[in-house]
Amino acid sequence: MNMVKIVAVPMHPEGRKFVAIFAAISVLLSLVWQPLFWIGAGATVWCYYFFRNPVRSVPQKPGLVISPADGVVSLITEVVPPIGLEIGDQPVVRVSVFMNVFNCHVNRAPLPGTITKIVYHKGKFVNASLDKASEFNERNELAIKTEAGDKIGVVQIAGLVARRIVCFAAEGDKIGAGERFGLIRFGSRLDIYLPLGVQPQVSVGQTAVAGETILADLTVPSQDWRGKDI
Repeated sequence: MNMVKIVAVPMHPEGRKFVAIFAAISVLLSLVWQPLFWIGAGATVWCYYFFRNPVRSVPQKPGLVISPADGVVSLITEVVPPIGLEIGDQPVVRVSVFMNVFNCHVNRAPLPGTITKIVYHKGKFVNASLDKASEFNERNELAIKTEAGDKIGVVQIAGLVARRIVCFAAEGDKIGAGERFGLIRFGSRLDIYLPLGVQPQVSVGQTAVAGETILADLTVPSQDWRGKDI
C-alpha cells in the first residue's frame, strides 16, 4: 500500500466523522498502552483509505455504460429486473460488481441521463457476493433513462459488514456519466441491469474501476449476452 498515494487522494466528506472517531480512539488507546496507539493509527489510515474519493478519467463516447463501482465482476446473469425500477418485465443481463473493504466505495453514474425512479428496501446483510443478496439484502434501486430512451437499473446493495447505503441523488435529477451519486459503507455490491439485448463487455473475475471500466456499449447491435446475434 503506497502511503504517499493514499494521502494525496482526497477523502469524501462522508468519511470525516469516521476518521475523527478512529483518531480519537487511537489517542485513548495510547493512554492505556502506548503500542496500541500504532494499531489505532493504522486503522485510522485504513478508514481514510476506505473513504478516498479519487478523480477518474470518464470515457465520453455516447452509448457507453461505465462501471458504477470499484471491485470485481462477481456475477453476470440473465434476470427479470426489480419491478420497482419500472424498466421492463423481460429478462435482461445483470452485471454485479462486488466491493471489498479495500475498494473505493464512492458510486458513480454508469451513463448520462435522468433518474426516473429511486426505491429503497430494508433487508438482510448476507454476503454481498452471493446471488441472493440482490433479492434479500438492504438495497437502493435507481433507474436512469438516457436522452436516446434507453433505460438501465443500478442497485446499491449492502453487504455482510455494510450498515448504511448513502444516496445523494433524487428522482428527476439529471446526472452525467461518472458523476458521484452515492456510496455504501464497509463492503457491498452494485448490480447493473443492462437494456434488453445489450451484451456486457466484461467477464466474471475482471477488476472494474468506477467511472472508467466499460461494462457495455449501447450502440453495438443487440446480442445475446453469451455473444449470439439476435
